[in-house]
Amino acid sequence: MHSADPTNTPATVEIALTKAGLTKIRYPATLLADDGTHVTVRAAWARETVKDFGFVRFAPGDVFTEHYWRDRWYAVKEVRSGDGTLKGWYCDVARPAVVHADGTVEVEDLDLDLWRSADGTSVLRLDEDEFAQSGLADRDPHAAAEASRTLDALELAARTDTFTDLLT
Repeated sequence: MHSADPTNTPATVEIALTKAGLTKIRYPATLLADDGTHVTVRAAWARETVKDFGFVRFAPGDVFTEHYWRDRWYAVKEVRSGDGTLKGWYCDVARPAVVHADGTVEVEDLDLDLWRSADGTSVLRLDEDEFAQSGLADRDPHAAAEASRTLDALELAARTDTFTDLLT
């Protein structure tokens, strides 16, 4: 799967987020680009209800521009309200994405997450307790070490003005 042909209707793909071998959620997304390494899609908030994290609310009408890589241990989701206002970026620490021939983009969540607010003043490490309890360090020490290293690197990047350079 490569870049969507701008002369045709944008391709629809399915995002499949898994965790510990189980599918957490599947949802449709519009393929914006795929250069063979970096896949960019746009999707509406995939639930019918509001998810309030305390520091941000995801709600029906929100639009996510999602970036997945076949060679990076994270995904970055730019989150905008329905009126286009940037809320921030939600970063999932995950194994590199696998894009299947049927158009499914499969991503295995490794529990660690990072939030960066739109203005960059709030950078939050998330779910470190879930990661510690997941048993990944025992099951797959390499993946656990890569996940921890990735969260540290994402946090450093998120504290800079050049954070969005990650999206290239």
